[in-house]
Order: sequence, then C-alpha cells, then structure tokens
Amino acid sequence: MNISTYLKQIRLPQKNLHKGENGRLLIIGGSDLFHAASAWSLDIATKIVDMVFYSSTPENNTNLKEAKKKFWNGVVVPRGKVETYIEEANCVLIGPGMTRDDETAQLTNTLLKKYQQKKWVIDAGALQMVDVSLLNEHIIVTPHHKEYERVFGKSAKIPQEVCEDSRQHHDVCIVLKGQHDVVAMGKQYEEVDGGNEGMTKGGTGDVLAGLIAALYCTSDAFPSAVVGSYLNKKAGDDLYKKVGPFFNSSDLVNQLPETMKSVFFSSRIRRLSQ
Repeated sequence: MNISTYLKQIRLPQKNLHKGENGRLLIIGGSDLFHAASAWSLDIATKIVDMVFYSSTPENNTNLKEAKKKFWNGVVVPRGKVETYIEEANCVLIGPGMTRDDETAQLTNTLLKKYQQKKWVIDAGALQMVDVSLLNEHIIVTPHHKEYERVFGKSAKIPQEVCEDSRQHHDVCIVLKGQHDVVAMGKQYEEVDGGNEGMTKGGTGDVLAGLIAALYCTSDAFPSAVVGSYLNKKAGDDLYKKVGPFFNSSDLVNQLPETMKSVFFSSRIRRLSQ
C-alpha cells in the first residue's frame, strides 16, 4: 500500500477558515454500563476537528461532565435534541459504549433511515444492532471479525470477500479490524499492516472509530478509513518503541497527535501535496 496516496486526500485543518469549518462531529454513544468507550472516541476527535457534540444516556452525560469538572472540549447534548445536532454535524459516529439491546437498535435504525445522506461511522453496540438494509456509500462500519460475522452473516477470509459484501450493501465502506486491517469499499480495498500486542487492550477500537469519524468530517470515506487505520496502528507502534506493550487506550489517544504530525508534516508528504 502506498499510504502517501491516501494522505494527500485528507483535508487537514486550515487556518483561513472560521470556527467549525474544520469539522463538526456528533458522537452518539456510551451507556450506564460502558462509560469510558465513547470518551476515548471523544478525546481523539477533539484533537482533530473544531467542534465535537456528545450525546449519551442522561446518567452518562452527567458522569462525563463530572469527570471533566467542566466539559471544555465539546458540547454535551441531551438525547431529545440529538437530531438538531445531526443536522449541524458533518459526520455522526454512533455506537461506542452502547449496549446491544432493543433501545440501541431502535435509536440507530430510526436515525439511519431518516438521515440516509448523512456521513455515518457505525461502531460497537450500534453496529451489532444495525439493520443492514440501511447501509450505503455514505456509511463507514468498523467491525472486528466476530462483529463482521454478526452483521454480514458470514466470515471474510480474504479482502475480495469484504469487497463483495461492500458491493452487496450499496458500497458501504468496511473497516475489518484485525492484525491486518482490511478496508474495502465497492471494488477497491487496502490491507493495513502494523500494530502490536499492546493494541489488544479494550478501547483501541473506540479510539480508531473516533479518529476515522473525525477525518471523515472533511474528507471522503475510503481515504478517511485507510488513513485512520494506518495512523492508529502507527501510533501503537510508536508507543511500543517507548514502552513495549505496556500502554493503554488513553496513551494511544495522547500519542496520536505526535504520530499525525510526523506523518502529515514530513518533508516527503509536503512535497507530494504541493
């Protein structure tokens, strides 16, 4: 894979724009059971886009505000007002930390059906409860292998099989997570290598979902998914050089800006982008 091809397709923040024009992301996630998952998605996204709106259960919204003392890095949105912020956001990430139940299914599928032209990233609980007939080319899904089997009804052993499932579901962009990520959309696919045993810890997939969604706010689906996968793995490898496998998802969030700066602002990439 020639990653520079995809890096050039990512629109980086620009200084000549107004507040909000470098991306507005809505995250719908979390639950009374899983508090941290969507917070990892939230934390990485706030480092990339201008505005992040966050909507969870009432209890989890309160927990987030208390944990942050004052929630400086985003706007907490009541579930009753979530559709207002869907309209305002460039992209919506739904699923991190959500439980696999009828309430998640109802919320996810109702919103997907109503906002079919919106950019969506579907992860975790929402992904496991999604109506696959609603998937389309505006959506990125981020399953690990067990979730993939649940969503698509079969496993995928080779990238061409992931492409086939993408085409059968209106060219949805699929990020199949594993030791080698497979990113497929329609007839195109890339395999993304990298990562290490430190990346098996809980929450690294939530970081990836937030990263991809933030990039997708201002760029196209396929390059956002490929670059997000690449950066997440590279940040994990950069951490491995420092501390071996002894890092967690919060460490990954903190490492990603340093990794992104190195990747996007290397002399090679600058020359390619000119």
